[in-house]
Amino acid sequence: MESVLKRWLPEDTGFWESEGKKIARRNLYISVPALFLAFAVWMMWSVIVVNLPKVGFNFTTEQLFLLTALPGLSGATLRIFYSFMVPVFGGRRWTALSTLSLLLPTVGIAFAIQNPQTSYGVFVLLALLCGFGGGNFASSMSNIAFFFPKKEKGNALALNAGLGNLGVSVVQFIVPLVITTGLFGIWAGSAQQTAEGSLWLQNAAIFWIPFIVVSAVAAWFGMNDIAEAKASLSSQMTIFKRKHNWIMCFLYVGTFGSFIGFSAGFPQLAKTAFPEVNSLQLAFIGPLLGALSRACSGWISDKHGGGRVTIWVFVVLMLGALGAYYFLTIKDQSYAFYGFFGMFLLLFVATGIGNASTFQMIPVIFWKDRSRAMQGQSEEDIRKAADRESAAVIGFSSAIGAYGAFFIPKSYGTAIKLTGAPDTALLVFSTFYALCLVATWFYYTRKNAEISC
Repeated sequence: MESVLKRWLPEDTGFWESEGKKIARRNLYISVPALFLAFAVWMMWSVIVVNLPKVGFNFTTEQLFLLTALPGLSGATLRIFYSFMVPVFGGRRWTALSTLSLLLPTVGIAFAIQNPQTSYGVFVLLALLCGFGGGNFASSMSNIAFFFPKKEKGNALALNAGLGNLGVSVVQFIVPLVITTGLFGIWAGSAQQTAEGSLWLQNAAIFWIPFIVVSAVAAWFGMNDIAEAKASLSSQMTIFKRKHNWIMCFLYVGTFGSFIGFSAGFPQLAKTAFPEVNSLQLAFIGPLLGALSRACSGWISDKHGGGRVTIWVFVVLMLGALGAYYFLTIKDQSYAFYGFFGMFLLLFVATGIGNASTFQMIPVIFWKDRSRAMQGQSEEDIRKAADRESAAVIGFSSAIGAYGAFFIPKSYGTAIKLTGAPDTALLVFSTFYALCLVATWFYYTRKNAEISC
């Protein structure tokens, strides 16, 4: 297999049908499990923190929310750099190495979590290292964007991201199961005794290690680098001069930022607000619906336009946040948890659809933007410039959006500290969604919008 593709013409129908489609799909099929594992490692803390008090760690509620939030902070920051790595190092090499880096937090957590004397500072460091998983999304999405023609980019990106996002749901489903049994024998460490019985909390990390190794090897030997996708770091920096880069970053905070922030914060939020309910058993459902709705909704945006779909997404997000706020204010009612949980399921579905629709918008926006700016130049030069910039914007906007994984859980913790309840955080979120709705309408969907999509 040729590791570097010196000729790559996805917009050429003959090339695409004869050889391009097969190669692109192989890279997509290897990319998905690598991204799946990245999300699983990134979101491990959303489940681990709920169990820390059970095994002897005496941290405050605010400290637990902070541990949940820190992978989001480091992951989002790493995404800024990861956004530009594929054109510099190549998608194959970078995917393999970035996947292998997930061993650092998993091995570290496996050891640290077995000792109740482990300091909070060590856990802070390990939570930050889980950000390696968050960083991988930016490079993965920008890499896959190079492989597919414009007409299939939306669906390909939706599949890569949506199926990758399943790692969030699976980690919240699998971890509560694997920590209840000595799955790996004596070499993985002893059980921790709790009031409810024995736990092997280290399994939350150990379970993923063999899959990480296999995925990294598959990426190294099975993926490709695209020669024409090579670009210097400085040439990619042109996106910082593009107004629509910053607008799409803002919108993606509202969609993906909400998905990953709700995923990270929901288990601890539900446990804090409804301590009588075993919400951990249900926590995986929301991220599952969000991931599936992202994976399955790419065609909707391809057919109806990403901007139009995004408008309705923000309407639903605004109303869903208000609904969740309402049920928190009446949490003493017998039905309150079910209403609260239902609102969050609605929020997760909306974020998934919005994740797909915003990413569908980016290639369209930058094709039109470059076509206007490069009038008189060849269509091939315009295509290359648009592909390079849209890939960089996809990566960079995913970086900015990922800060939601920090700010949403941190907002819950801060609201609890200041007011005694997390309710007000949801009002702030609803206001933000209203602003996102207005921005989408003004720039992309209103009559005579600057760029209609």
